[in-house]
Amino acid sequence: MQDRRSRPRHSLTTVTLLSRSAGVGWWAVSTPATTRDLGNLSLDLLDRLRTAPDAVALRRRVDGAWQDVTVREFHGQVVAAAKGLVAEGVDAGDRVALLAKTRYEWTVLDYAIWWAGAITVPIYETSSAAQIAWILSDSGATHVFVETEEHRERVEQSREEAQQVEHVRLLDDVLTTLAEVGADVPDEVIEERLATLTSDSLATLIYTSGTTGRPKGCELTHGNFRAELGGALESLPQMFSQPGASTLLFLPLAHVFARIIQIGAIRAGAVLGHTADIPDLVEHLGEFKPTFILAVPRVFEKVFNSASSKAYAEGKGKIFDRAAQTAIAYSRATEDDGRAGLLLRARHALFDKLVYGKLREALGGRAVYAISGGAPLGDRLGHFYRGIGVTVLEGYGLTESTAALAVNRVDRQRMGTVGVPFPDTEVRVADDGELLFRGPQVFRGYWRNREATAAVLEADGWFHTGDLGEIDDDGFIKITGRKKEIIVTAGGKNVSPSILEDRVRAHPYVSQCLVVGDGKPFIAALVTIDREHWTGDLDDPALHDAVQSAIDDANTQVSRAESIRKFTVLDEDWTEENGYLTPSFKVRRHAVLRDLHDTVEALYVR
Repeated sequence: MQDRRSRPRHSLTTVTLLSRSAGVGWWAVSTPATTRDLGNLSLDLLDRLRTAPDAVALRRRVDGAWQDVTVREFHGQVVAAAKGLVAEGVDAGDRVALLAKTRYEWTVLDYAIWWAGAITVPIYETSSAAQIAWILSDSGATHVFVETEEHRERVEQSREEAQQVEHVRLLDDVLTTLAEVGADVPDEVIEERLATLTSDSLATLIYTSGTTGRPKGCELTHGNFRAELGGALESLPQMFSQPGASTLLFLPLAHVFARIIQIGAIRAGAVLGHTADIPDLVEHLGEFKPTFILAVPRVFEKVFNSASSKAYAEGKGKIFDRAAQTAIAYSRATEDDGRAGLLLRARHALFDKLVYGKLREALGGRAVYAISGGAPLGDRLGHFYRGIGVTVLEGYGLTESTAALAVNRVDRQRMGTVGVPFPDTEVRVADDGELLFRGPQVFRGYWRNREATAAVLEADGWFHTGDLGEIDDDGFIKITGRKKEIIVTAGGKNVSPSILEDRVRAHPYVSQCLVVGDGKPFIAALVTIDREHWTGDLDDPALHDAVQSAIDDANTQVSRAESIRKFTVLDEDWTEENGYLTPSFKVRRHAVLRDLHDTVEALYVR
């Protein structure tokens, strides 16, 4: 594994764009500058304990009601839990696994593990026994916290591979139990553990869900998180630092996206809440009333499509369509400090009362901003949400980069892009179109995997993302595809499937879309149906026509040679449970193509 600890960090002070004629592709470069040590993550909570101990840090849902938790109370629970971990044999540098849905105890334990000088290993609660066995054995985790007996059973099934696991404990009443177990551990022990942590100390091993192969453990340090948070708070002050800021986490905390929001809220003073009860999400949003939310594009698509379907069911479909068109037109007209015409402003004001207000209420009624990541959002949805009064800021990052590398700002946004790089972050486009980044949030390597590390991380710190992209003259980055997913047709045409797939998937009836055609005479697609919105027969000609309209719309974005010529509707949707989606809702392309080989081949039989 390449060790980056001795290298200076880099600070992006100026941006220059070099043309492709220079032989290096498009670059955004800077004058490197060494930055100070960033310390460890305990500083965030300790700083707030010193300046605002009685401020509300979190809200916890107990027996159907939200209870305030102050900074002082949260810190006390973290220390008590850390003492319990020490009493149960957790040593400095040990790995401690968390296998649970997003919940309050997850955050307390995350901080407690750091207070004990240990390393958190998050595991998706949907992970199979085989996946759990691999992560536990590869990470060497000695202690595991699980949410349910069913989770415990999956861990027990992994014992043969993960023989080093010493304790498996349920999360119910865990904070009380750990406090009791660690009651006799002196404060000095915890203080000594914290004193050993530096910017370069490992904070977590996050295993990439991956679309191919076994997950790899990304080594993220305390400094990685501190640098990422510094960039996030500087880039998005209107979100984290505004008076009364709050957010309700509902994405899995096993994912780096939710994790960085958790830590950012603690650091900035935004009130944090948790819910994993997705069926009751609208109810919980209405109770919590967050000022900003984070979600993957599929969530924003679902909100839009559900509202559309409900409107049509109530005979108000045409009104909703006009309202959506008005919102998009209004957002486009006011982009870059523009001004909408008088008639458009009047229509927008009318629909704000009739339609937009209800949509904002579905997000809690107070949300002004949202962050989208994990996959492309698309400018249509971006303009729609901004048009109804909720600015969705699309960003880009990976687990290996401790979440965001770039993001659209409130005051500097360009739809269809993922924004501009974070402070202290450099970006360039390689000759083959791949995006490369360098910055203090980039991980130091894959756990116990030198070969995989060397494949993506250069000696001077440049990280190969595997994504294809472009940088415009103003520094905005656009993702154009996935390097390994480029399809080459029999005619030699290179096709980026994501452009087509994202557009097709935006249709209310479509759940997932996979574009195929590698080595074939033309491009085709596999389509699955969202059964919440289409309840009829899958052979209904009306469904076929609707999917064809989505295909036709997607084809307007590409050339004739790149367009989808045929498609088939599948009987079964793709989910985590059947192995075709990752926990972050990305399609496992290799699994689909492996299992549906005959289906794909049938598309090319005349």
